[in-house]
Amino acid sequence: MSSEWKTFVLRDVASIIGGGTPSTKEATYWDGNIPWLTPKDLSSHTGMYVKRGERSITKAGLDGSSAKIVPPGTVLFTSRAPIGYLAIAEQAISTNQGFKSLVLNTEQDNRFFYYLLRFHTPDIEAIATGSTFKEISGSALGSFEVTIPSYGEQTKIADILTTLDDRIELLRETNATLEAIAQALFKSWFVDFDPVRAKQEGREPEGMDADTAALFPDSFEESELGLVPKGWKIGKVDNILSRLSAKVRYTKDQIITDGVIPIYEQGAGILLGYHNGPAQFLADERNPAFIFGDHTCVTHLSCEPFDISQNVIPLKGKDRATLWVYYAVKDKQAFQEYRRHWMELIVKDIVIPTPQICEAYANIVSIYHLKMESNVHQLRTITSIRDTLLPRLISGQLRIPEAEALIEETAA
Repeated sequence: MSSEWKTFVLRDVASIIGGGTPSTKEATYWDGNIPWLTPKDLSSHTGMYVKRGERSITKAGLDGSSAKIVPPGTVLFTSRAPIGYLAIAEQAISTNQGFKSLVLNTEQDNRFFYYLLRFHTPDIEAIATGSTFKEISGSALGSFEVTIPSYGEQTKIADILTTLDDRIELLRETNATLEAIAQALFKSWFVDFDPVRAKQEGREPEGMDADTAALFPDSFEESELGLVPKGWKIGKVDNILSRLSAKVRYTKDQIITDGVIPIYEQGAGILLGYHNGPAQFLADERNPAFIFGDHTCVTHLSCEPFDISQNVIPLKGKDRATLWVYYAVKDKQAFQEYRRHWMELIVKDIVIPTPQICEAYANIVSIYHLKMESNVHQLRTITSIRDTLLPRLISGQLRIPEAEALIEETAA
């Protein structure tokens, strides 16, 4: 480590600011113009910066509680339930008492401290106290010792890591956009029945060729679910699902962090890890498969071979294209509480088009999913590079030129 790196405790370089919760019984404290965060707001948050949470408070709520406003650029750090969620405030913001936020002194790069705290989260957790749940106090966090370089070196390190994180976030956003396009097309064709309505009114359906348009009827008929396109069936979700047999379900102690075959879990992150053996489920772009999380209702479609962990149900379409079935089932069963949902899913009513229309939809959407699959592979590669570089850069073990050379070598 270079002599430019010096050791401080956090209170030497930042003010540690807690938060508070206004009384929920006082209506005038809530729904104001002051953003207010809880740790839950960061639980599924991606990206470095945050502007607001689910709720906001008023000036009266701020004055009537221990909540405080921290300035833009503050490093927000959750101090309990759980410890270690991180973000940087994009604007002035307030938090509940589950945060110990760092308002940095001048000549400190807040992005560097974002990564520094990410790196040191396990060490901070180790000094947390509490019987019901662990919590790190403001004084304990302020006394936590860190070794940091000059401001210029901080900025260079942060530039490297944020460049990688920006690429990761862009790939995530691109995939979210592609999936939203596929969902919008599904809604147009199979929920709003736009092509059928167009033909009924003597218009050509928009955005499709003549052969595809010819697959849709030009009128509706009554059903137990109301008006549906003529000739389409009413059935149960179970009628369109083929449940695949799983002989092996992987656990955390059976996985590796980098490998060939992804293992899907039912959590929001979906990817549990990898293994390098043969896969049970041989999906590809022509014959995809998908999963349903029995407890969580999480779904994920795969165009590559995969395996699964506990409480994950692997599926394909039955008598209909799997890609159509995936979007027909996705979000069909809402999460209610952490319990099994499979039996509730399969008895739900569903409108079932002809196989030809489902195939036409799948052919269009498969193009989006091929791009999404390519993006996922890029995302994994970039994430692996970032996770390799972060501890070495933040600890001073790797110098800037070496890190830049490693990124260029990997990209090539």
